[in-house]
Amino acid sequence: MPELPEVETVASQLGKLITGSEIVSAELLRARLAPHNPPEEFSKLLTGTMVRKVHRRGKHILIDLDRGHTLIVHLRMSGRFMLLDEEADEPRFTHSRFLLGNGKKLLFQDQRHFGFMHIVRTDALHSAKEIARLAPEPFSEEFSPEYLRRTAARSTRMIKEFLLDQTKVCGVGNIYASESLFIAGISPKRKANKISRPKAVLLHSVIMDVLSETIEIGRGMPIIPENIGGSIYGDLDTAWRVYGREGEPCLNCKRPLRRIVQAGRSTFYCVSCQR
Repeated sequence: MPELPEVETVASQLGKLITGSEIVSAELLRARLAPHNPPEEFSKLLTGTMVRKVHRRGKHILIDLDRGHTLIVHLRMSGRFMLLDEEADEPRFTHSRFLLGNGKKLLFQDQRHFGFMHIVRTDALHSAKEIARLAPEPFSEEFSPEYLRRTAARSTRMIKEFLLDQTKVCGVGNIYASESLFIAGISPKRKANKISRPKAVLLHSVIMDVLSETIEIGRGMPIIPENIGGSIYGDLDTAWRVYGREGEPCLNCKRPLRRIVQAGRSTFYCVSCQR
């Protein structure tokens, strides 16, 4: 599932491609993609609007429109945007179509059918269910070392599971939680409320560095309209320090890295370096 840096890349590239564009027509081709907006309402609210801004909150892409509505999009496992010529063939699993005033069409494709869209009023965006429960943004003043320490101190879950909770730490998903814990030298099995103040401060710094590092990689990626934001994945596959490297030598101590399952997700770590 795309995490904060990947979603940031998609939102940035999408914004460069469609900001200022008129949506001539909008079609919801799979009703369950937008369960709160039936197909007729989906089309009515979006048709004839202009895209004012594309940005992000957590792992959600936010498309602000000029008539006071925002389209919330979550890519989930396999969702992606594609900008094609109006006459171009459409791939299988195209779940929504937006015809733009410049003769292009924006498609949302989702092979695994987990993607999500919701149109809400922009002035009520922060009270929308998908947004209201999210923790502070990692790059905001609210997400401070003290916030992380204080919030972790109230949780008895293992620190890796704690980091995956978007109501506690926003945008840090499975990959970046594993990477951050490795760099900070913290066992993913340690309980969150057992993290010392110095370690919490270090973990906060590492999270910020890891997210920033990957966002910078995304900013250097070329924009491919047929696969918006998709070019970042190939460059990252070989960049991980521990993620996906079960059995391979630790970069620090050369001992084989291990994989365990936490909250249904794979965790990769070094038993020697992460105590």
